[in-house]
Amino acid sequence: MKALLETWPPASSQIVGPWLINTGEGGGQRVSAARALQRTKDEDVAVAEDEMRGLNQTPTFQIWSDDAEIDSLLAARRYRISDPTILLSASIDQLCSDKVPPVTAFPIWPPLQIMSDIWAAAGIGPERLAIMERAVGRKTAILGRINNRPAATMFVARSEEIAMVHALEVVYDHRRQGLARHMMVAAAHWAAENGARHVALAVTKVNAPALSLYRSLGMRPMGEYHYRVASNL
Repeated sequence: MKALLETWPPASSQIVGPWLINTGEGGGQRVSAARALQRTKDEDVAVAEDEMRGLNQTPTFQIWSDDAEIDSLLAARRYRISDPTILLSASIDQLCSDKVPPVTAFPIWPPLQIMSDIWAAAGIGPERLAIMERAVGRKTAILGRINNRPAATMFVARSEEIAMVHALEVVYDHRRQGLARHMMVAAAHWAAENGARHVALAVTKVNAPALSLYRSLGMRPMGEYHYRVASNL
Protein backbone atom coordinates (compact mmCIF):
# COMPACT_ATOMS: atom_id res chain seq x y z
CA MET A 1 0.00 0.00 0.00
CA LYS A 2 1.47 3.30 -1.13
CA ALA A 3 0.29 5.30 1.89
CA LEU A 4 1.86 2.82 4.30
CA LEU A 5 5.24 3.11 2.58
CA GLU A 6 5.16 6.89 2.20
CA THR A 7 4.13 7.65 5.77
CA TRP A 8 6.45 5.09 7.42
CA PRO A 9 9.43 5.06 5.04
CA PRO A 10 12.62 2.98 5.14
CA ALA A 11 15.99 4.71 5.26
CA SER A 12 16.52 3.73 1.61
CA SER A 13 15.22 1.34 -1.02
CA GLN A 14 16.63 -0.29 -4.12
CA ILE A 15 15.28 -2.59 -6.81
CA VAL A 16 17.23 -5.82 -7.11
CA GLY A 17 15.85 -8.25 -9.66
CA PRO A 18 12.14 -8.68 -8.91
CA TRP A 19 12.50 -7.30 -5.39
CA LEU A 20 12.20 -3.98 -3.60
CA ILE A 21 14.91 -4.21 -0.94
CA ASN A 22 14.51 -1.83 2.00
CA THR A 23 17.12 -0.65 4.46
CA GLY A 24 15.50 -0.26 7.87
CA GLU A 25 18.39 0.83 10.11
CA GLY A 26 16.86 -0.91 13.11
CA GLY A 27 13.35 0.47 12.59
CA GLY A 28 11.56 -2.88 12.57
CA GLN A 29 10.09 -5.31 10.07
CA ARG A 30 7.90 -2.86 8.19
CA VAL A 31 10.86 -0.78 6.98
CA SER A 32 13.25 -3.72 6.59
CA ALA A 33 11.18 -6.32 4.74
CA ALA A 34 11.59 -7.02 1.03
CA ARG A 35 8.57 -6.90 -1.26
CA ALA A 36 8.14 -8.65 -4.59
CA LEU A 37 7.42 -6.29 -7.50
CA GLN A 38 6.71 -9.06 -9.99
CA ARG A 39 6.40 -12.81 -10.22
CA THR A 40 9.35 -14.60 -8.61
CA LYS A 41 11.02 -17.99 -8.81
CA ASP A 42 12.69 -20.00 -6.08
CA GLU A 43 16.17 -18.89 -7.19
CA ASP A 44 15.11 -15.25 -6.85
CA VAL A 45 14.71 -15.73 -3.10
CA ALA A 46 18.45 -16.30 -2.69
CA VAL A 47 19.13 -12.97 -4.43
CA ALA A 48 17.00 -11.12 -1.89
CA GLU A 49 18.50 -13.06 0.99
CA ASP A 50 22.04 -12.09 -0.06
CA GLU A 51 21.06 -8.42 -0.35
CA MET A 52 19.43 -8.34 3.08
CA ARG A 53 22.29 -10.15 4.76
CA GLY A 54 24.65 -7.64 3.14
CA LEU A 55 22.68 -4.95 4.96
CA ASN A 56 23.05 -6.90 8.24
CA GLN A 57 19.29 -7.56 8.19
CA THR A 58 17.60 -10.88 8.83
CA PRO A 59 15.96 -11.95 5.55
CA THR A 60 12.35 -10.83 5.92
CA PHE A 61 9.59 -10.55 3.31
CA GLN A 62 6.30 -8.65 3.45
CA ILE A 63 3.54 -10.85 2.03
CA TRP A 64 0.22 -9.37 0.95
CA SER A 65 -2.95 -11.30 0.26
CA ASP A 66 -2.16 -11.56 -3.47
CA ASP A 67 1.35 -12.96 -2.85
CA ALA A 68 0.29 -16.59 -2.37
CA GLU A 69 2.94 -17.97 -4.73
CA ILE A 70 5.78 -16.16 -2.96
CA ASP A 71 4.35 -17.20 0.40
CA SER A 72 4.51 -20.85 -0.69
CA LEU A 73 8.12 -20.48 -1.85
CA LEU A 74 9.13 -19.07 1.52
CA ALA A 75 7.15 -21.65 3.47
CA ALA A 76 9.06 -24.37 1.60
CA ARG A 77 12.27 -22.70 2.77
CA ARG A 78 10.98 -22.88 6.36
CA TYR A 79 10.42 -19.19 6.75
CA ARG A 80 8.18 -18.55 9.76
CA ILE A 81 5.10 -16.32 9.70
CA SER A 82 5.34 -13.14 11.76
CA ASP A 83 2.77 -10.50 12.72
CA PRO A 84 -0.32 -11.12 10.57
CA THR A 85 -1.65 -7.58 10.15
CA ILE A 86 -4.84 -5.99 8.92
CA LEU A 87 -5.25 -2.53 7.41
CA LEU A 88 -8.33 -0.62 8.54
CA SER A 89 -9.82 2.57 7.16
CA ALA A 90 -12.67 4.98 7.81
CA SER A 91 -13.87 8.16 6.16
CA ILE A 92 -12.97 11.50 7.72
CA ASP A 93 -16.64 12.47 7.89
CA GLN A 94 -17.43 9.37 9.89
CA LEU A 95 -14.70 9.94 12.48
CA CYS A 96 -15.13 13.71 12.66
CA SER A 97 -18.75 13.32 13.75
CA ASP A 98 -17.30 12.99 17.27
CA LYS A 99 -15.73 15.84 19.19
CA VAL A 100 -12.56 15.75 21.27
CA PRO A 101 -13.08 17.00 24.85
CA PRO A 102 -11.24 20.23 25.69
CA VAL A 103 -7.59 19.94 26.77
CA THR A 104 -7.42 16.28 25.69
CA ALA A 105 -5.46 15.99 22.41
CA PHE A 106 -3.11 18.43 20.68
CA PRO A 107 -1.28 18.18 17.31
CA ILE A 108 2.38 19.02 17.94
CA TRP A 109 5.40 18.86 15.62
CA PRO A 110 8.16 18.17 16.38
CA PRO A 111 7.21 15.89 19.28
CA LEU A 112 7.82 17.06 22.83
CA GLN A 113 10.23 15.14 25.04
CA ILE A 114 7.35 13.69 27.06
CA MET A 115 5.97 12.20 23.85
CA SER A 116 9.32 10.61 23.06
CA ASP A 117 9.39 9.27 26.62
CA ILE A 118 5.96 7.67 26.22
CA TRP A 119 7.06 6.05 22.98
CA ALA A 120 10.35 4.91 24.51
CA ALA A 121 8.54 3.19 27.39
CA ALA A 122 6.57 1.22 24.76
CA GLY A 123 9.72 0.20 22.86
CA ILE A 124 9.48 2.87 20.18
CA GLY A 125 12.99 4.27 20.34
CA PRO A 126 15.26 6.52 18.26
CA GLU A 127 15.21 4.23 15.21
CA ARG A 128 11.44 4.58 14.87
CA LEU A 129 11.49 8.29 15.70
CA ALA A 130 13.91 8.59 12.78
CA ILE A 131 11.24 7.04 10.54
CA MET A 132 8.82 9.77 11.58
CA GLU A 133 11.43 12.40 10.76
CA ARG A 134 11.98 10.85 7.30
CA ALA A 135 8.33 10.96 6.35
CA VAL A 136 7.76 13.74 3.82
CA GLY A 137 4.64 15.81 3.33
CA ARG A 138 2.17 16.83 5.98
CA LYS A 139 2.59 15.12 9.32
CA THR A 140 2.16 15.65 13.03
CA ALA A 141 2.38 13.98 16.39
CA ILE A 142 -0.55 14.18 18.78
CA LEU A 143 -0.22 14.46 22.55
CA GLY A 144 -3.04 13.03 24.62
CA ARG A 145 -3.91 14.06 28.18
CA ILE A 146 -6.20 12.56 30.79
CA ASN A 147 -6.45 13.01 34.56
CA ASN A 148 -4.43 16.22 34.15
CA ARG A 149 -1.45 14.24 32.87
CA PRO A 150 0.22 13.61 29.49
CA ALA A 151 -0.75 10.01 28.86
CA ALA A 152 -0.67 9.18 25.13
CA THR A 153 0.97 9.97 21.83
CA MET A 154 0.68 9.01 18.16
CA PHE A 155 2.14 9.89 14.76
CA VAL A 156 -0.03 10.85 11.78
CA ALA A 157 1.13 11.51 8.21
CA ARG A 158 -0.77 12.18 5.00
CA SER A 159 -0.30 10.44 1.66
CA GLU A 160 -2.62 11.96 -0.93
CA GLU A 161 -6.16 11.47 0.45
CA ILE A 162 -5.16 9.05 3.23
CA ALA A 163 -3.90 10.00 6.69
CA MET A 164 -2.06 7.04 8.22
CA VAL A 165 -1.93 6.65 11.99
CA HIS A 166 1.21 5.06 13.43
CA ALA A 167 2.61 4.36 16.88
CA LEU A 168 -0.48 5.07 18.97
CA GLU A 169 0.57 4.51 22.57
CA VAL A 170 -1.37 5.11 25.79
CA VAL A 171 0.45 4.93 29.12
CA TYR A 172 -0.60 1.68 30.82
CA ASP A 173 -2.09 3.28 33.95
CA HIS A 174 -4.35 5.49 31.81
CA ARG A 175 -5.79 2.87 29.50
CA ARG A 176 -9.46 1.87 29.30
CA GLN A 177 -10.60 5.43 29.97
CA GLY A 178 -11.45 6.41 26.40
CA LEU A 179 -8.25 8.28 25.61
CA ALA A 180 -7.30 6.14 22.59
CA ARG A 181 -10.70 6.89 21.07
CA HIS A 182 -10.21 10.63 21.60
CA MET A 183 -6.77 10.34 19.99
CA MET A 184 -8.22 8.73 16.88
CA VAL A 185 -10.88 11.43 16.60
CA ALA A 186 -8.20 14.09 17.04
CA ALA A 187 -6.20 12.45 14.24
CA ALA A 188 -9.27 12.60 11.99
CA HIS A 189 -9.82 16.29 12.68
CA TRP A 190 -6.15 17.02 11.91
CA ALA A 191 -6.45 14.95 8.73
CA ALA A 192 -9.56 16.84 7.63
CA GLU A 193 -7.77 20.15 8.12
CA ASN A 194 -4.85 18.87 6.03
CA GLY A 195 -6.64 17.62 2.96
CA ALA A 196 -7.23 13.93 3.70
CA ARG A 197 -10.50 12.08 3.15
CA HIS A 198 -9.73 8.86 4.99
CA VAL A 199 -7.90 7.74 8.13
CA ALA A 200 -6.14 4.37 8.00
CA LEU A 201 -3.82 2.27 10.14
CA ALA A 202 -2.22 -1.16 10.39
CA VAL A 203 -2.85 -3.34 13.44
CA THR A 204 -1.76 -6.88 14.22
CA LYS A 205 -4.56 -9.43 14.31
CA VAL A 206 -3.62 -10.53 17.84
CA ASN A 207 -4.22 -7.01 19.24
CA ALA A 208 -7.83 -7.65 20.20
CA PRO A 209 -8.37 -4.48 22.30
CA ALA A 210 -7.14 -2.24 19.48
CA LEU A 211 -9.22 -4.08 16.88
CA SER A 212 -12.30 -3.68 19.07
CA LEU A 213 -11.68 0.06 19.40
CA TYR A 214 -11.11 0.62 15.68
CA ARG A 215 -14.15 -1.39 14.68
CA SER A 216 -16.27 0.55 17.16
CA LEU A 217 -15.16 3.68 15.31
CA GLY A 218 -16.49 2.21 12.08
CA MET A 219 -13.12 1.35 10.58
CA ARG A 220 -13.30 -1.42 7.97
CA PRO A 221 -10.72 -3.82 6.46
CA MET A 222 -8.92 -2.71 3.30
CA GLY A 223 -6.09 -5.26 3.08
CA GLU A 224 -3.95 -7.78 4.95
CA TYR A 225 -0.31 -8.77 5.08
CA HIS A 226 2.13 -10.77 7.15
CA TYR A 227 5.87 -11.28 7.22
CA ARG A 228 7.95 -14.32 6.43
CA VAL A 229 11.15 -14.32 8.46
CA ALA A 230 14.16 -16.61 7.98
CA SER A 231 14.15 -19.14 10.81
CA ASN A 232 17.78 -20.22 10.46
CA LEU A 233 19.30 -16.97 11.75
